[in-house]
Amino acid sequence: MTTAAAQALPTENAVEDALMRSIRIPPRPSLLVDLQRELAKDDPSPRQIARIIGNDVGMSGALLKLANSPFFGAARKAKSVEQAINFLGINQCAALLTGLLARQAIEGKESDLNAFWEVSARRAQALVFTSRKLRIAPPDIAHTFGLFCDIGVPLLMNRFTDYAATYDQACNDADGVFTAIEDARYSTNHAAIGCLLARNWGLSPDVSWAILLHHDYRVLDDPATDDAIRSLVALSLLAEKGIQRLHNRTTSYEWDKGGESACRHLGLSEDETEDLLDELNETFHTER
Repeated sequence: MTTAAAQALPTENAVEDALMRSIRIPPRPSLLVDLQRELAKDDPSPRQIARIIGNDVGMSGALLKLANSPFFGAARKAKSVEQAINFLGINQCAALLTGLLARQAIEGKESDLNAFWEVSARRAQALVFTSRKLRIAPPDIAHTFGLFCDIGVPLLMNRFTDYAATYDQACNDADGVFTAIEDARYSTNHAAIGCLLARNWGLSPDVSWAILLHHDYRVLDDPATDDAIRSLVALSLLAEKGIQRLHNRTTSYEWDKGGESACRHLGLSEDETEDLLDELNETFHTER
């Protein structure tokens, strides 16, 4: 238990007790249950994992497309799910599949969801890139956190008709804590809802805690918070800054609130941060 996490828990417990009945959190997909059961074995079998994934033709095709994309693909192109697992590794393929299942499970207006998943995919790419460059977090954990970081947003949008306006207000608040605005109106926030989904889906505890705390930048200077969680939160701020730069936005309020603490935790000087963001921007443009 961490200092910041302990302060966040009342919101999380309130959600479980009072709001679970009114906010639809998608159940863990059976395909993910089967996959996690195999991954939990002492020696998980790539062949068995490929067989599990292969039972869903749509997921198999989508996974292969992602595995062979410029960001994840190597010199060799995978022609089967088993090849993709062998090329990328079991954990990375599991992370990719989990993200695909999330896209399938979340309901909402198509245009809104397309924009949401585009940003989520960019964030996941940024987190994988920076985690590799800085050798801080396992790429599959970074990728999953990037995709699920804001997963509570479409769930709250489905529940509250005025949530879009609340979200815009929080995005454009230069001083307040993002989730505090949500809490004031709904007695919960997208970070708490996202944490619940991550827990219900059996994702890594580091991912679920980082989701819960990713707008609470106090954790970056809190030695009682696990270093892995602090690193994910710090990397998410770098990703936020990188995405804003990609869209030629000069202002990033979240970066202004937590960027200095993030760089301090990551051990990055101002020049090193700029160089890393430049490299990330080049990677984004290469992917286009």
